[in-house]
Amino acid sequence: MPRPIKASIHPNAVKHNLEVVRRKVANSRVWAVVKANAYGHGIERIYSGLGAANGIALLDLDEAVRVRELGWKKPVLLLEGVFTNDDVKTAEEFGLTVAVHCDEQRALIVAAKPRRPIDIYLKMNSGMNRLGFTPENYRAAWERARASEGIGCVTLMSHFANADEGSVDWQLNQFDEATRDIPGERSLSNSAAALWHSPAHRDWVRPGIVLYGASPSGQSRDIKDVGLRASMTLRSELIGVQTMRAGETVGYARTFRAEEEIRIGVVACGYADGYPRHAPTGTPISVDGIITRTVGRVSMDMLTVDLTPCPNASIGSRVELWGEQVTIDDVASASGTIGYELMCALARRVPLSVSP
Repeated sequence: MPRPIKASIHPNAVKHNLEVVRRKVANSRVWAVVKANAYGHGIERIYSGLGAANGIALLDLDEAVRVRELGWKKPVLLLEGVFTNDDVKTAEEFGLTVAVHCDEQRALIVAAKPRRPIDIYLKMNSGMNRLGFTPENYRAAWERARASEGIGCVTLMSHFANADEGSVDWQLNQFDEATRDIPGERSLSNSAAALWHSPAHRDWVRPGIVLYGASPSGQSRDIKDVGLRASMTLRSELIGVQTMRAGETVGYARTFRAEEEIRIGVVACGYADGYPRHAPTGTPISVDGIITRTVGRVSMDMLTVDLTPCPNASIGSRVELWGEQVTIDDVASASGTIGYELMCALARRVPLSVSP
């Protein structure tokens, strides 16, 4: 028989979370960010939950073509823009909006001589120091873009470095000063800014992780009252039960030692399935609907759990690794990472299904 591990994707949760965002940003339009194959969910699997978005934003052309083939008629934004002449041709063919973060990208569009102008998002490096024109060079970049053959509407864009944990004013002020009197729509806010920094909402927001029910800060407590729903549930079952005497250890490196007699359960899930290898003893997990903890090292294909709170648990008992009861943020935080990574790291060998 196949291993009992499986993941469920919930497009209705995505739809709900999008509605939550829309209420937060009532005066802005929403780009639904589906980069990295919808944060590991599969664009096709969550597509039905995206209908209320004003546009879809992603990174690579294959994903852009996929959403068009799924029937998406509204705008599609390439967040890192184009890199070759063929990319420009594809953007023209499928009616894509493209980010432009350097003169080389602008020149690519011009050189390709598109038959119809391509709308762009002109990116400012307002302090993130990854991509974009510096504030002092931004106006000149905008003027070049506006004068360029083949370029249509220019939207002004930037990206926040720490909207999840502090003020965005230092970047927002730079952006506003540099774009003073420049016409055009603005797009600044990521998930964190959409939730917590209303002055930055402007014309378009670009929520990503919140659409999937996780916290931009990586801390579940920060979204406790927001009303988001988990869009991915990872479940398995107990495939073994052991009773350890006081002083006995479990797993590789013997990192967990029982202080008294304890029942432990063996779960069919390991780091080869995408569960974090460095999840320490104490990481929350649910068995038969009861929250308990992992114990010992996570192996490639198995992990072990404390069954003390679950006296009736036995082989075949249902286990939730993350989802509705155990937030993906709490698992990630215990493991020293963020929910984004766990979503994207779900292994191909884990069976996926869609469940409303």
